Amino acid sequence: MNSDTLTQLIQKGFRVTLGATATLVEALQDPQRREANLDKLTTELSQLAEEWETKGISTEQEARNFVDTLWRRETNPSAGQTAPPSPIPSLPRESVSPDVQQDLQELTAQIAAIRAEIERLRDQDNS
Repeated sequence: MNSDTLTQLIQKGFRVTLGATATLVEALQDPQRREANLDKLTTELSQLAEEWETKGISTEQEARNFVDTLWRRETNPSAGQTAPPSPIPSLPRESVSPDVQQDLQELTAQIAAIRAEIERLRDQDNS
Protein backbone atom coordinates (compact mmCIF):
# COMPACT_ATOMS: atom_id res chain seq x y z
CA MET A 1 0.00 0.00 0.00
CA ASN A 2 1.35 3.38 -1.03
CA SER A 3 1.89 5.94 1.76
CA ASP A 4 -0.16 8.51 -0.21
CA THR A 5 -3.00 6.03 -0.45
CA LEU A 6 -2.77 5.33 3.27
CA THR A 7 -2.74 9.06 4.01
CA GLN A 8 -5.78 9.59 1.79
CA LEU A 9 -7.56 6.66 3.44
CA ILE A 10 -6.88 8.06 6.91
CA GLN A 11 -7.96 11.54 5.83
CA LYS A 12 -11.14 10.16 4.27
CA GLY A 13 -11.87 8.20 7.44
CA PHE A 14 -11.36 11.32 9.54
CA ARG A 15 -13.65 13.34 7.30
CA VAL A 16 -16.32 10.63 7.29
CA THR A 17 -16.19 10.58 11.10
CA LEU A 18 -16.32 14.37 11.24
CA GLY A 19 -19.28 14.49 8.85
CA ALA A 20 -21.11 11.79 10.78
CA THR A 21 -20.50 13.67 14.02
CA ALA A 22 -21.80 16.92 12.51
CA THR A 23 -24.86 15.06 11.23
CA LEU A 24 -25.42 13.59 14.70
CA VAL A 25 -25.22 17.05 16.29
CA GLU A 26 -27.74 18.38 13.77
CA ALA A 27 -30.05 15.41 14.38
CA LEU A 28 -29.95 15.96 18.12
CA GLN A 29 -30.87 19.62 17.72
CA ASP A 30 -33.66 19.28 15.15
CA PRO A 31 -36.38 16.57 15.44
CA GLN A 32 -37.38 16.91 11.77
CA ARG A 33 -33.80 16.44 10.64
CA ARG A 34 -33.50 13.48 13.02
CA GLU A 35 -36.38 11.71 11.26
CA ALA A 36 -34.90 12.47 7.85
CA ASN A 37 -31.51 11.13 8.94
CA LEU A 38 -33.05 7.93 10.32
CA ASP A 39 -34.73 7.39 6.96
CA LYS A 40 -31.39 7.94 5.23
CA LEU A 41 -29.80 5.17 7.30
CA THR A 42 -31.74 2.66 5.24
CA THR A 43 -29.78 3.74 2.15
CA GLU A 44 -26.50 2.17 1.13
CA LEU A 45 -23.61 2.76 3.55
CA SER A 46 -21.10 3.77 0.90
CA GLN A 47 -23.41 6.52 -0.30
CA LEU A 48 -23.68 7.81 3.26
CA ALA A 49 -19.91 7.60 3.68
CA GLU A 50 -19.45 9.79 0.59
CA GLU A 51 -22.01 12.27 1.90
CA TRP A 52 -20.38 12.32 5.34
CA GLU A 53 -16.95 12.81 3.80
CA THR A 54 -18.24 15.83 1.86
CA LYS A 55 -19.83 17.22 5.00
CA GLY A 56 -16.62 16.47 6.90
CA ILE A 57 -14.59 18.45 4.37
CA SER A 58 -16.79 21.50 4.78
CA THR A 59 -16.92 21.12 8.57
CA GLU A 60 -13.15 20.72 8.70
CA GLN A 61 -12.70 23.92 6.67
CA GLU A 62 -15.14 25.80 8.91
CA ALA A 63 -13.26 24.58 11.99
CA ARG A 64 -9.92 25.61 10.53
CA ASN A 65 -11.28 29.07 9.72
CA PHE A 66 -12.77 29.37 13.20
CA VAL A 67 -9.54 28.36 14.93
CA ASP A 68 -7.48 30.65 12.67
CA THR A 69 -9.79 33.55 13.51
CA LEU A 70 -9.52 32.87 17.23
CA TRP A 71 -5.77 32.52 16.98
CA ARG A 72 -5.44 35.82 15.11
CA ARG A 73 -7.54 37.57 17.76
CA GLU A 74 -5.45 36.10 20.56
CA THR A 75 -2.08 36.90 19.00
CA ASN A 76 -3.05 40.38 17.80
CA PRO A 77 -6.15 41.61 19.72
CA SER A 78 -5.82 45.34 19.08
CA ALA A 79 -4.99 45.42 15.37
CA GLY A 80 -7.17 44.17 12.53
CA GLN A 81 -4.16 42.79 10.70
CA THR A 82 -4.18 39.20 9.60
CA ALA A 83 -0.85 37.86 10.76
CA PRO A 84 -0.21 34.21 10.00
CA PRO A 85 -0.86 32.11 13.08
CA SER A 86 2.15 30.73 14.91
CA PRO A 87 2.22 27.02 15.58
CA ILE A 88 0.69 26.04 18.87
CA PRO A 89 3.35 24.72 21.23
CA SER A 90 2.95 21.02 21.90
CA LEU A 91 3.97 18.84 24.78
CA PRO A 92 7.42 17.30 24.61
CA ARG A 93 7.26 14.14 22.54
CA GLU A 94 9.11 12.14 25.21
CA SER A 95 6.27 12.54 27.71
CA VAL A 96 3.38 11.65 25.36
CA SER A 97 3.22 8.60 23.12
CA PRO A 98 2.60 9.33 19.41
CA ASP A 99 -0.73 7.47 19.49
CA VAL A 100 -2.00 9.57 22.38
CA GLN A 101 -0.80 12.76 20.75
CA GLN A 102 -2.53 11.87 17.46
CA ASP A 103 -5.73 10.99 19.34
CA LEU A 104 -5.58 14.35 21.12
CA GLN A 105 -5.08 16.18 17.84
CA GLU A 106 -8.03 14.35 16.26
CA LEU A 107 -10.26 15.03 19.26
CA THR A 108 -9.23 18.68 19.31
CA ALA A 109 -10.12 18.99 15.64
CA GLN A 110 -13.46 17.28 16.23
CA ILE A 111 -14.25 19.60 19.14
CA ALA A 112 -13.33 22.64 17.04
CA ALA A 113 -15.57 21.35 14.25
CA ILE A 114 -18.48 20.78 16.61
CA ARG A 115 -18.04 24.25 18.10
CA ALA A 116 -17.97 25.77 14.63
CA GLU A 117 -21.12 23.85 13.71
CA ILE A 118 -22.86 25.02 16.89
CA GLU A 119 -21.86 28.63 16.14
CA ARG A 120 -23.13 28.28 12.58
CA LEU A 121 -26.43 26.84 13.84
CA ARG A 122 -26.76 29.64 16.40
CA ASP A 123 -26.14 32.22 13.69
CA GLN A 124 -28.80 30.52 11.54
CA ASP A 125 -31.30 30.60 14.39
CA ASN A 126 -30.58 34.27 15.12
CA SER A 127 -31.11 35.36 11.51
